[in-house]
Amino acid sequence: MVTNRITRLFNIEFPLIQAGMVWASGWRLASAVSNAGGLGIIGSGSMYPDVLKEHIQKCRAATTKPFGVNIPLLYADIDKQISIIIDEGVNIVFTSAGNPKTWTTKLKEHGIKVVHVVSSSKFAAKAEEAGCDAVVAEGFEAGGHNGREETTTMVLVPAVCGSVSIPVIAAGGIATGRQMLAAMIMGAEGVQMGSRFVASQEASSHINFKEAVINAKEGDTVLALKQLAPVRLIRNQFYQQVFDAESRCATKEELLQLLGRARAKLGMFEGNLIEGELEIGQVSAILNDVLPADFIVKNIQKEFEEALANPIK
Repeated sequence: MVTNRITRLFNIEFPLIQAGMVWASGWRLASAVSNAGGLGIIGSGSMYPDVLKEHIQKCRAATTKPFGVNIPLLYADIDKQISIIIDEGVNIVFTSAGNPKTWTTKLKEHGIKVVHVVSSSKFAAKAEEAGCDAVVAEGFEAGGHNGREETTTMVLVPAVCGSVSIPVIAAGGIATGRQMLAAMIMGAEGVQMGSRFVASQEASSHINFKEAVINAKEGDTVLALKQLAPVRLIRNQFYQQVFDAESRCATKEELLQLLGRARAKLGMFEGNLIEGELEIGQVSAILNDVLPADFIVKNIQKEFEEALANPIK
């Protein structure tokens, strides 16, 4: 049993947070993780406001445990998303990809706990200044939106822990209980995992994408699109198009046009592994199976406790 500021902040049994990933983190996954003792997160980045409302309501019907919503702050209809979260009584929000000062005060006025995802100790300090209750220190091993600094989790976590007094959640390259323990030894009080939960039965991503994740090897993912919003992608035909465009110094407009064909939905939700955008973390190289979410949470807890009892293997 682990009790610390993160378990108390969210009222959860185990300080494991499932990341709010686009096209993967719907109510089924979030409720399964919460029911298993972690914190499930609905990923709103791929949802229209009315879809988000439906997922919140279904998640609440599927679990009596705490759950949250992740909101990318660059989302076009963010004001509508925020209104739905407030109206539906969600009390935990993770924000990412933007300035936390924009919405943190409004969210906290409604009793909502706010956590912001950061890629540097400088941004962590700004999140604390904005009133966030905790930060996620996400190293560049992570999938999805990423930091331009390319700071690894092992460097980032202790740097962030040394720069803020609020609790730190480690993310990026973490998928096992032993890795979780390592992050907490460096000062984190919890971990956020994305890729491990993409490869779960409850994730709403396409089975083709899940199989691509568990078949990925070291070096199969690459950080790309740094001119826009950096994302880590599995190498495929779409990535090659991005690479070719960036190699000839394509403008932001050209890159946006390349992305403007619903590439993320095509790849991760519809399962087109050739032309779609396939966002995943480096840790996919050590994932070998698609498992039920509750089994993942319980297995990570078991691994964590075993590693804590016997840290030197």
